Amino acid sequence: MLTLATCAASAPYCSNMFYALLEKEFCLVFTSDRNTKHISDVSENPVVAGSIVLETETVGKIRGLQFCGKMMEVSGKLKTKAIATYLRRFPYAVLSGTPVWVVELTYTKFTDNRLGFGRKLVWEKNENSNL
Repeated sequence: MLTLATCAASAPYCSNMFYALLEKEFCLVFTSDRNTKHISDVSENPVVAGSIVLETETVGKIRGLQFCGKMMEVSGKLKTKAIATYLRRFPYAVLSGTPVWVVELTYTKFTDNRLGFGRKLVWEKNENSNL
């Protein structure tokens, strides 16, 4: 699960959702009804942030991702690929009529204590990026 943070009219909001990763496009995929608070926020401000954390009680195994990106409803070929990717991960999901959304990642910070306590790997999209 990921936690998604949105902000509209200077009011922050968080929601939790299941997600899949489109590796080549470097996007997170999820489904959500248009009448939710976070989708309403995104229609005003598509810039989002969030986190994905592996739950563990062992400090040496802590791993987590913090991210920023631009969220949008998908269409066209990307929509077909996004739905297929999401259904591979969650085959029980019923997507008929449920909009599919992506977060195009622009910044990630991955913490992986397996590489050493507090070890962080940072990536930021720039104008020269091919993603």
